[in-house]
Amino acid sequence: MCLGVPGRVQQWIDRDPLFARAIIQFDGVARECHMACVPEANVGDYVIVHAGVAICRLEEAEAARIFEELDRVDVLGSTAKDARPKE
Repeated sequence: MCLGVPGRVQQWIDRDPLFARAIIQFDGVARECHMACVPEANVGDYVIVHAGVAICRLEEAEAARIFEELDRVDVLGSTAKDARPKE
């Protein structure tokens, strides 16, 4: 299963319409992502990133709700052992 995750635009590298790139912050980790699908995003905006490509812009409240759900199901830090039913 593939999962798109929210990240915050930290810095634009290139705003070329076809090859737009920016640094996106994910829970303390910064990654360069392709931004051609969301040229309207500004520094500080949240975007959903899938496979290194920002695919849509999010409002901050929506990003917060997604982070809460990810924490709830522990997607970001779970292991197979932790996922087993408790006795």
